[in-house]
Amino acid sequence: MSIYLPIAEMNVNIFLIVFIGMSIGILSGIFGVGGGFLMTPLLIFLGIPPVVAVGSEAPHVLATSVSGVIAHWRKKNVDIKMGIFLLSGGLLGSTVGVNLFNYLKNYGQIDLVIQLLFVFFLGFVGFSMAFESARTTIKQYRARSAKRKKLHQHSWFHGLPFKVRFHRSKLYISAMPPVLIGFVVGVMSAMMGVGGGFIMIPAMVYILGMPTSVVVGTSLFQIIFVTANATFFQSYINYNVDVVLSALMIFGGVIGAQIGVIFSSRLKAEYLRGILAILVLAVCGKIFTDLVLKPSDLFSLVVL
Repeated sequence: MSIYLPIAEMNVNIFLIVFIGMSIGILSGIFGVGGGFLMTPLLIFLGIPPVVAVGSEAPHVLATSVSGVIAHWRKKNVDIKMGIFLLSGGLLGSTVGVNLFNYLKNYGQIDLVIQLLFVFFLGFVGFSMAFESARTTIKQYRARSAKRKKLHQHSWFHGLPFKVRFHRSKLYISAMPPVLIGFVVGVMSAMMGVGGGFIMIPAMVYILGMPTSVVVGTSLFQIIFVTANATFFQSYINYNVDVVLSALMIFGGVIGAQIGVIFSSRLKAEYLRGILAILVLAVCGKIFTDLVLKPSDLFSLVVL
């Protein structure tokens, strides 16, 4: 059963889009990521223009994040205060990112930039998660002991001014690192159509030293507002949000996020990271292959 997408100007299978949205929603609930780092490339693989894929994925990330936050809120796994500081940088970053997106779009380079960003970040994150998962599985006890020790070590940013006490995360650190992390993630959110959780989660654990029990819920909390901001500006400035496509993804994503939260409490973290790493590297490999292989059509006509 097909439906026409007015902005993408093409037909897609309804059930396929809903199924993909549900699958990404499950990952969102499990890992605390918006899922856009996988959904956007998958949309591009289906033939949807990268510009439309980025803009239309933002509402899907927003909806799945809301669904995930509700589930984590019930378990009291959200640090609101930390989320607000991350959010302050994220809102600024997403606004800057949308305008940069528009600048590159006007120069006709946005499709290439999107694909290169995905290759770089997915490759880095995928190999990092795969390495950590393998190390944890082989030397489980030693890895856990090392992680606990690392979270209590002081880094250079502990000496920065404007220190704030985050009671839920049991931290007393400068407010500057959370704001800076939020800004970087906000730029990536707007440029790549992602929530930024695949960058945010490791930063919250290894840089800020947050306990893993509150990382996922707090990440989803800030993703809600960052992607809402990106969605608004993508619609207002770039006109690249396909409402029909977003609605189909949201329908599947909201259901999937609730399922993911259930699985997150039943499966071992190192196994989950290993599975996600395989998925990430597979998508990264596909994008890289599309970039380096000779296309079937050497020339294309684009109406500007």
